[in-house]
Amino acid sequence: MLDIEDCLTDILAIPGALDALVIEDTGGTAVAMGRASAQLDPQAAAGALSRTLHATIDGLAVASPAGTVRVEDVIVTSDQGHHLLRPLETPLTGPVLLYLRLDLERANLALARHRLRAAASRLTAR
Repeated sequence: MLDIEDCLTDILAIPGALDALVIEDTGGTAVAMGRASAQLDPQAAAGALSRTLHATIDGLAVASPAGTVRVEDVIVTSDQGHHLLRPLETPLTGPVLLYLRLDLERANLALARHRLRAAASRLTAR
């Protein structure tokens, strides 16, 4: 099992990674940050990203015939890069969100999703 810092190191090794956060989902607070730009307020970003994920889940649940959904990840592409948000349940810390911002030109989105999923699975292994 990886600890959060090792997980963050793995995530930042993804080609094209610009910055990353590990967010405690219940309170929406940043518990670890890597290579963030000077303009990024990690606590404000963590809260906003947590709310974004929950709004997405709520919206998808309303639109889903079954009324519930399990989100594997959320991808948003903006002029600032690809933004990946992956919720997961860890055995020690409870629910967390992994956030990764990728460079639009240098990143391979499919590879980044695969590597983020692999880091998440090692973080949640018991």
